[in-house]
Amino acid sequence: MSDCPLCNAPGGRLLWQDEFCRVVRADEPDYPGFLRVILNRHVKEMTDLVPEERSRLMMMVCKTEQTVRDVMRPDKINLASFGNVVPHLHWHVIPRFADDPHFPNPVWGERLRETSHAVPADLDAQLAAAFNSLV
Repeated sequence: MSDCPLCNAPGGRLLWQDEFCRVVRADEPDYPGFLRVILNRHVKEMTDLVPEERSRLMMMVCKTEQTVRDVMRPDKINLASFGNVVPHLHWHVIPRFADDPHFPNPVWGERLRETSHAVPADLDAQLAAAFNSLV
């Protein structure tokens, strides 16, 4: 779709891609390990996929979650798929920490505190290596 930002750009820092989907790191300063699993073709809803594709996409979401858990060691992982702003099927995989700016509220909710997490210079490489070990 010509006006879709996820059809026309990676949607973040590309960590992994195949013909079906890609995994990117979102530019979210408060959440340095915030990843997205993005279907490559333009589809709005999970039920627009055939069952095998749904399973494949959810397997990639689970592998992405495991990657974030292995590398970031968060207190919790949040998974979300909205598509209200960008109606292109994608999943958010968000590491949550007890001291993050919004915890225990949603990351898009009211900020409760000011905090910052140090981001390792090689975070993208760590995430990509961990993800590649699972696929």
